[in-house]
Amino acid sequence: MTVWKAGFGAPEAMARLGLDEPLVAELPPGGELADGATVSLAGWTKPLLEAEVAVWVGRGLGAAIELADRTFPPDDAARILAEGFYYRHVVLGPPRARTLDGVVARVFRDGVEAAATDDPTALTGPLERVLAAVERAAGRPLRSEDVVIAGAVVPPLRVEPGETWRADFGAVGAVGVAFA
Repeated sequence: MTVWKAGFGAPEAMARLGLDEPLVAELPPGGELADGATVSLAGWTKPLLEAEVAVWVGRGLGAAIELADRTFPPDDAARILAEGFYYRHVVLGPPRARTLDGVVARVFRDGVEAAATDDPTALTGPLERVLAAVERAAGRPLRSEDVVIAGAVVPPLRVEPGETWRADFGAVGAVGVAFA
């Protein structure tokens, strides 16, 4: 399985970074976590959680959580890519749906809603655009073993030790993570 990350696709982020499409990178192997995993934040600078749609190419859509550590300001696209998108881990839910029609994404901290959107592509742009950007970055068509995390559906959320988080996309699925 190859996991691709698309990010900074929100109109204001693309304008700030001088981009025409989202940034894209292949994520390094070994960062995948099981749903419900506990992660230590020891040594992290600015830990963030991003609720994302996982596109399982040819298989459907699932929920995802990306864990990032913002170690420098997000103002240099080349540096963001060179230093791996701030990426630390990803929790991937299995494909459960074929469309985002009618999907409301809700993110919960310790059981209390912390963020929500009824338009999961407002910050990422249409999934077709995201997937086309990934194909251009990959230099090849996407394959059935590819998974694309398509960018945060709500702004990134700061996390702290002792918290438990869940991203719930209704019919698309839900995934969670805890922090120590």
